[in-house]
Amino acid sequence: METEGTVLSDSAPLDLRLSEDELEATREHVVAFIRDTVDAANAEGAVLGLSGGIDSTLTAYLAVEAIGEAGLHGLVLPSAVNADENMSDAERVAGTLGIAYDVIEIGPIVDAFVAAFPGIGDEHVESDPAQTAVGNVRVRTRAVLNYLVANYENRIVLGTGNRSEALTGYFTKYGDQAVDCNPIGNLYKQQVRQLAAHVGVPEDLVTKTPSAEMWLGQTDEEEMGIDYDALDAVLALHVDGPLSKAATVRALGVTEAQVDRVVGLVERSAHKRETPPAPDPLRI
Repeated sequence: METEGTVLSDSAPLDLRLSEDELEATREHVVAFIRDTVDAANAEGAVLGLSGGIDSTLTAYLAVEAIGEAGLHGLVLPSAVNADENMSDAERVAGTLGIAYDVIEIGPIVDAFVAAFPGIGDEHVESDPAQTAVGNVRVRTRAVLNYLVANYENRIVLGTGNRSEALTGYFTKYGDQAVDCNPIGNLYKQQVRQLAAHVGVPEDLVTKTPSAEMWLGQTDEEEMGIDYDALDAVLALHVDGPLSKAATVRALGVTEAQVDRVVGLVERSAHKRETPPAPDPLRI
């Protein structure tokens, strides 16, 4: 993840909402995908990290529909930078769905990693570049715990990434995308919110400000430098879609700089979406 720029929120929103028929078809498609993925792995179920945010909440609702309450094991993995209300929301989701869950404080594990590297002193932990490095350790620690439980219980790990974050690289490499599948990975953030409301997620969670909580006060939109509606619009029309930069500017009322900002995020994060490269075979 990276931090730069200010939030670009003066663009005209693009309506990417699905129809009621499309919403129901998407719900059925994702539910079948989760069920089929668990079955194909000969697994007993799935493990899901619950953050209290909309992505993990929607994934939890769909997973319970796919594999039942007993099939899903939730993990709530707080650290010192997590807001108390988010952890309460995570436990509320687990309670509403009736799934078993564990709360594991990751702070001591992260502290052990930081202490193992003498270059990061306590006074530097909340300043760049240490802030980003330690924030990513928090995310990767959660991934290790997800797989510890999944391996022990013969389950798969469900990811919570959406299309908007995947395309822009708004995830930690080998962290929150260290998963076995991404059930909502083809949905833009606007569609995630819409589908969540469709399946019955409470409105306060649907409209909640997104945050990866890598450090105190962090929010997704501030870190990416663009709000999700504007981001989705540029991705749909220009990155995923056929429109040129000029046509996108005219269609959305954004600036060329805003389009360039989104394209830059996509291009700089390409390595996160690819298998680690190796040199071509040497013919001797």
